[in-house]
Amino acid sequence: MELGFLGLGQMGSAIAERLQAAGARLHIFDPNEVATAPFVLRGAVDEASVRAVADAAEVVFACLPNGSVSETVAAEAAQGSAVRIYVEMSTIGSPAMGRIASLMDGRGIMLVDCPISGGPKGARAGTLTVIAAGPAAARAAVRPWLAQIGKNVFEVGERPGQAQLMKLVNNLINAANMATAFEALVLGAKGGLDPDQMVDVINVSTGRNSATQDKVPRAVLTGTFDYGSSLTTMLKDVVLGLGEAEALGVPMWVHGTVEQLWRFAEQQGRGREDFTALIKVLEGWAGTEVRSRG
Repeated sequence: MELGFLGLGQMGSAIAERLQAAGARLHIFDPNEVATAPFVLRGAVDEASVRAVADAAEVVFACLPNGSVSETVAAEAAQGSAVRIYVEMSTIGSPAMGRIASLMDGRGIMLVDCPISGGPKGARAGTLTVIAAGPAAARAAVRPWLAQIGKNVFEVGERPGQAQLMKLVNNLINAANMATAFEALVLGAKGGLDPDQMVDVINVSTGRNSATQDKVPRAVLTGTFDYGSSLTTMLKDVVLGLGEAEALGVPMWVHGTVEQLWRFAEQQGRGREDFTALIKVLEGWAGTEVRSRG
């Protein structure tokens, strides 16, 4: 099967590796030659442009950093002579996805809105959560490929934008979990509690959440801060989620405050750091650290 793939950053390259390993012959484009080189060695075709990828493959996947880039790339891909299904895997929000959908509709191309969750490690392991929305025929065509990258694949509707909303609902909760867990753990550490024991207690009690069960043990207690996504990326998703809420007239009292904390951390120069580095801001204020003592 000939597949196109646009965007070989951390997430894109990990997803493309899974597709290539599953037997797809990839037509790829990324302006970073270092990113494309390993795929070429394994048999991929390094195309000269986005348009060239869309001229070569009927199904084109895109995994890009933000909505502006996604819209620009989609506009060029829509001019391709071969592409019939365009799978947008970026988290860009419903308005941007709606504009891409209109563009693709005008060219007779079916769009699958398909954000993913789980980070680069999950992508390489094939354990991502994949959320898809779009025409039934398009979802059926790409379903076998989505099964190669995702442990859990959810199809949430026929209208592009629905998958974006689902992803942002999840990420709003994720961002809030991290903010509140980090804040409370800093309180405990300041009061002299053992960080490892705190996490053990929380994880068999009512305070447990994805931050305490996974992110804190893996990247905070160890001091590695290498979970796999940037602080700026999380802030982007919180802002997009609040935009969805505003468009639907839904008050977001708690998440408005959560957004302020993430934005402050970015303004302190931590945007490129791993998103678990958010706790460093809270630790700085309190004059303590949440690290394993062993």
